[in-house]
Amino acid sequence: MLSRNDLINNRDLAYDKALGAMAGLAIGDSFGDASRKQDNQLRYGITTDFNKEASWSTDDTEFALLTAKILIECEGSLSSEVVVKGWMENVASQNDFPRGGASEIEAARNLKKGILPPYSGEYNSYYNSDGAAMRIAPIGIICAGDSERAVILANIDACLSHFREGIWGAQAVAVAVSVAMVDGTIDQIIEAALKSIPEDSWLYYSMKKALEIVDNAKGEFMDAWLPLHDELWTSYKASVPEAVAAAFGVLKLVNKNFRTGVVAAGNFGRDADTIGAIVGAILGAKYGASQMPEKWIEKTRYPSGTCLAFTNGLDIKEVAQKLSDLIK
Repeated sequence: MLSRNDLINNRDLAYDKALGAMAGLAIGDSFGDASRKQDNQLRYGITTDFNKEASWSTDDTEFALLTAKILIECEGSLSSEVVVKGWMENVASQNDFPRGGASEIEAARNLKKGILPPYSGEYNSYYNSDGAAMRIAPIGIICAGDSERAVILANIDACLSHFREGIWGAQAVAVAVSVAMVDGTIDQIIEAALKSIPEDSWLYYSMKKALEIVDNAKGEFMDAWLPLHDELWTSYKASVPEAVAAAFGVLKLVNKNFRTGVVAAGNFGRDADTIGAIVGAILGAKYGASQMPEKWIEKTRYPSGTCLAFTNGLDIKEVAQKLSDLIK
């Protein structure tokens, strides 16, 4: 396992892992969004690569780029005031969202009403959604090797739009990325994520259930796949106790390399873009961009601004470089 100082003293490695996390999130997001579409399922059954029609991008990546933008502008000194300012300038300023997460849209409306964090997240019908978990990977990057700081910063970001499970899911993902950035094993990554979640919470129960399913199946993909769906199912597919727990279940089940992990996550169905984004960010941080398909990185390098207009044409490689510079 690396230390934070190892990344500080090896800027190329820090960048490789930062790009792995950001590109991995974008790849998993786009891959999962394409794979779950009925046309793709009818044509391929199981999707193993991007086809020409694969969509790019969704709110998952674009809100992650918002988190990254805020972190870069404040040089990692995150505060509630800084997050509110970033959201007012880049989210609440939009009149419509051609595609966007319900929790984020409702939070933006709260901000425009003068309802500030933590109430902008608490007074939100979708506060249990996985919207904060999908965007939180940049915090894990800059908190490489520092799980405690990842928990604190994830809470500052997530409470603008979420409450309880919505926040805890974001904390779990941020911690997982932070441990993956310093080459933690999959078990170490999952254990650290679990420690960030209250043991009496619904999310903790679901996470333990997902991990138990994989353990009982002795890691056999075929034996774990259907139970992960059946046992975690909720009436709202984007709820943290289902989607985030499913992501960690897939992570434990398929993790030997980036590509197979993302293919499994992307083919999960349900909220597959977010499940793919979470798994992609964690495995990307662990293995680095150098171990990922270059054509996938290029495919998802420039977002289209389908949700947040400011992201149109941003270069994820440049964003990753700036985030890696904050590891100091």
